[in-house]
Amino acid sequence: MYPLARSAHTDWWLLFAAWLVAAVSTLGALFFSEVLAVPPCTLCWYQRIAMFPLVLILAPALFPLDRGVVRYALPLSVVGLGTAIFHWLLQLGLISPSASPCAQGSSCAEVSISWFGWLTIPLLSVLGFALICLLLIAVRIPHRS
Repeated sequence: MYPLARSAHTDWWLLFAAWLVAAVSTLGALFFSEVLAVPPCTLCWYQRIAMFPLVLILAPALFPLDRGVVRYALPLSVVGLGTAIFHWLLQLGLISPSASPCAQGSSCAEVSISWFGWLTIPLLSVLGFALICLLLIAVRIPHRS
């Protein structure tokens, strides 16, 4: 038996975990904007455009298990991850604010919420998208039996 051998049961749990991260991220984004009244910037909207559909794309792939969903979900997750990393680097000051697509409303470079002095909304988005990408890649690793 190979060390990476796994069952369909394991793949189901990996997809379920990816869906759960997407669902929690979606609810978190809605909580920030609708309950805490933190207005989303342009980059936040782009990240939402990538995250929100993942909840609807991943859920039907669980019943019955459909590993093929990775073909649709992974590119969306990678685009969201790239946008989140850009946003995070913009807030860190590593990218010039002039490179920001934000023209109106809330500034993309502004840190509106920060926990522990380092945990910001874009960093939460980076972590969420990165975890979803890793889980989806794990589903795509070929089975060895």
